[in-house]
Amino acid sequence: MEVMAQRTDLRNVAIIAHVDHGKTTLVDAMLRQAGAFREGAAVDDRVMDSMDLEREKGITILAKNTAVRHRTPAGEDITINIIDTPGHADFGGEVERGLTMVDGVVLLVDASEGPLPQTRFVLRKALSARMPIVLVINKVDRPDARIKEVVDETYELFLDLDADEDQIDFPIVYACARDGLASLTEPADGEIPSDSTDLLPLFDTLLSTIPAPEYDEGSPLQAHVTNLDASPFLGRLALCRVRQGIIRKGQTVTWCRTDGSQTNVRISELLMTEALERKPAEQAGPGDIIAVAGIPEIMIGETLADAENPQPLPLITVDEPAISMTIGTNTSPLTGRAKGAKVTARMVKDRLDKELIGNVSLRVLETERPDAWEVQGRGELALAILVEQMRRENYELTVGKPQVVTREIDGKRCEPVERLTIDAPEEYLGAITQLLATRKGRMEQMVNHGTGWIRMEWLIPARGLIGFRTEFLTDTRGTGIAHHVFESYEPWFGDIRTRQSGSLVADRPGVASSYAMFNLQERGTMFVEPTTEVYEGMIVGENSRADDMDVNICKEKKLTNVRSSTAEELERLIPPRKLSLEQALEFCREDECVEVTPTAVRIRKVVLDAKQRERNRRLNAR
Repeated sequence: MEVMAQRTDLRNVAIIAHVDHGKTTLVDAMLRQAGAFREGAAVDDRVMDSMDLEREKGITILAKNTAVRHRTPAGEDITINIIDTPGHADFGGEVERGLTMVDGVVLLVDASEGPLPQTRFVLRKALSARMPIVLVINKVDRPDARIKEVVDETYELFLDLDADEDQIDFPIVYACARDGLASLTEPADGEIPSDSTDLLPLFDTLLSTIPAPEYDEGSPLQAHVTNLDASPFLGRLALCRVRQGIIRKGQTVTWCRTDGSQTNVRISELLMTEALERKPAEQAGPGDIIAVAGIPEIMIGETLADAENPQPLPLITVDEPAISMTIGTNTSPLTGRAKGAKVTARMVKDRLDKELIGNVSLRVLETERPDAWEVQGRGELALAILVEQMRRENYELTVGKPQVVTREIDGKRCEPVERLTIDAPEEYLGAITQLLATRKGRMEQMVNHGTGWIRMEWLIPARGLIGFRTEFLTDTRGTGIAHHVFESYEPWFGDIRTRQSGSLVADRPGVASSYAMFNLQERGTMFVEPTTEVYEGMIVGENSRADDMDVNICKEKKLTNVRSSTAEELERLIPPRKLSLEQALEFCREDECVEVTPTAVRIRKVVLDAKQRERNRRLNAR
């Protein structure tokens, strides 16, 4: 049997968890205690969430790596490369890619909420990769913490995911990431670990549990490209995990592409991460995570190999997309009004192609129209984030209603099914059950913790979750918490009517008047303010009845020379409901789409002409 050498001065670990369980906060604390920031430096919270959207939404979208130096009691300096992964299943491609770079995993679980659907999703990936796991119970100081029950639930989850004996025998660390404290002794519920002043127990557990990178001393160079970045000075950067051999700055290596072709290229720059900065390096060895410049068209999953003996590594594969939407150029009468707007089909297509380079879980397919493309992704949120990024980059788009990606399995049309976990006050049980029953959901289990809250698990078609969140928050008065993750494919469930109300549609171009809106507001909820420019076919509100209604929202009050007794009375308008991009996509029906511009998000009918819409309706009714 071949004996493998080890890099004992290095550990590579990914932190995985459900959304908002404290991954990024824990990385902040590890960086601080490892001395990554100079004394007195101003450091933001959640320093790893560097994108504007990540800070606004409070979630991690892109997997990012950092490195901390830890000195052992024996005086050894060990580098720990940490990959901070997203907790949301919609960004699962980032998680799977992050796991290819590491040798072990820290599983973070909230001491009150326990394992949730995304915990199941990311843990399943880690177990299938046969990685050792360190369990960290975070937020042990929460007043509603239930540490022992959460540990038991985590063991049940491991058993449910068919973990073997070695994988179930994991160490447990109890932590309060916000205060930078960790302990191996279980504290009382709601109390901070009293026997700890820092994260040293966590660092020690990582070093003893996560194996050092192994390599064969006689093997030629192999470096796997797991991510891409860009530098204004160096161009495209390929982020690689070195598997075998040594890579040097200025070295000529063989670039093994996805199509099987091989080309010799020169490494013009080699960078390694220290804390949050990439610093130039002369060489890197097995286990190192590096950034390489000088290869402008390199893609994720490709290999940099020895020039004399090139041996490519297997390509990175991720789960198939489950949700799709059509993205095309803006075709409304108000197109091109924003300054510097990018409106042509070529610009939109170039931007979608650019997104494909770094996003392995996305697909872009041609449609019958030359100015529209079908974009497939993991979930609604992932696609909405892409559209929001394009909006901020001054693109104008027309975005169709999200649809599910179906598959043919054993001759049957099948659709994706999600596992939905709901936490809500028990008085809303009836309303939630009714809401999910109309969306073809079936309850798997329900637990009452005795605190006035219930936890329910449902299996529901992915279609049934489109537009679900808004209704759910309304029915639970904003108190309910819902999370879902892909479960499997099942035969088509039939028609699902997700929206009971119709739309108020403007029947002519013009400017919305307060006089017209005052008379219309008893018909439904308005989406626009007075003086908003509208066009025929634009949706200006939600009808209280099930059918659509064409309305004249531009009607002005007729002026006469006769004074009215009520002339001085103010027209009291109910404030309009402002829809975000995600809410607008949820609101859409099949015959509607969302117009996205740098300054506005509008909902409109696909066919703007009212007469043409009526003709189409009659033809479909025959």
